[in-house]
Amino acid sequence: MPTAADIEQAAGRIAGRVARTPLERSVRLSEQTGASVWLKREDQQPVRSYKGRGAANLIAQLDSEQIWAGVVCASAGNHAQGVAHACATLGVNARIYLPATTPRQKRDRVADIGGDWVEVVVGGRTYDEAAAAALADAERTGATLVPAFDHPHTIAGQGTIAREISEDLPGPPDLVVVPCGGGGLLAGCLTWFGEHAPGVRVVAAEPAGAASMMAATRAGEPVALEEIDRFVDGAAVQKVGTHTFEVVRRHTPELVAVPEGRICTEMIRLYQSEGIIAEPAGALAPAALEGLGDLRGLTVVVVVSGGNNDLLRYPEVMERSLIHEGLKHYFLVDFPQEPGMLRQFLDEVLGPDDDIALFEYVKRNNRETGPALVGIELGAREDLAPLLERLDASSMEVEPIQPDSPLFRFIL
Repeated sequence: MPTAADIEQAAGRIAGRVARTPLERSVRLSEQTGASVWLKREDQQPVRSYKGRGAANLIAQLDSEQIWAGVVCASAGNHAQGVAHACATLGVNARIYLPATTPRQKRDRVADIGGDWVEVVVGGRTYDEAAAAALADAERTGATLVPAFDHPHTIAGQGTIAREISEDLPGPPDLVVVPCGGGGLLAGCLTWFGEHAPGVRVVAAEPAGAASMMAATRAGEPVALEEIDRFVDGAAVQKVGTHTFEVVRRHTPELVAVPEGRICTEMIRLYQSEGIIAEPAGALAPAALEGLGDLRGLTVVVVVSGGNNDLLRYPEVMERSLIHEGLKHYFLVDFPQEPGMLRQFLDEVLGPDDDIALFEYVKRNNRETGPALVGIELGAREDLAPLLERLDASSMEVEPIQPDSPLFRFIL
């Protein structure tokens, strides 16, 4: 089990190899919650996430024989960049295994950061498949495995964030919210605050589609989720670590599952209000504030970690956000195959602030009606009930497509 002393030593070991990131007050989130909300800007690390801390702490402790054999790791992207940065800084060769779902932007960043010190190997559909390939490599070659979260040195490195928070505030915060995938950052923060400020409330935010720590606490041990939503790729882990789970089991922090749509909304707000370009994992912790109850008068620290977003993902981000906010809805509409029916639909069904966002119509001459997939974007959430009333009153058969419907896979 890592200790606060391990974190203290890690801080000295990684000094100069990773950035000491600032705490910045968020006016928007402070006004929204009534708390004094501070953002721990781990997105300002050279690798745009906290992952470089644990990687640097572990690799810096290798002996000469281990350095000669090199290291291997598996990652969904951010840990890979941390390992690449540490290896390029320390002069250690690495092979880094990335799942095929890793965004192209992250793959390119790993190669750019690591330079000649790093070989990138892409394979497997999930992080866990990439991790299995990295483990097999280590066993075959004698290279040192650098876990993304499940190692005491990794946990101690991530825990240096909690140490910096304690030093930068005049007193202990009331609440710290951290993103949680495999649990390395969570375990590090619990370890530090557990010894130095046990009154601090620590909340772990998990993606709702990959709440593996929540599943582990229910089962009493780490368990593999059968399916995960990989959208929050920086925190979408099927099974948490043994070491991280033991720390969580000892300290029993609060765990919250954050819907992916709410994360997308927070990504947009971070960009529009704070000018922060966050990937889904980077917006995970601030998106969790909405469900934490009354925070008025509290000092709250939220870890923003993960600034490696691919611009090509923004259309999906906008789509998920609009659906979560209740501003975009999809329907299957059976149009009578008569001239002027589309104009009638527009005149009789759409409200003044409604907009057709999608219209796909398939005309079949041997039928009296033809199906159309219609996406409607509302001006306000409250406009949905009047829209449904007008649809019911129309002469067309209408079937709403719910977000949990299998049909949504063809839309989103």
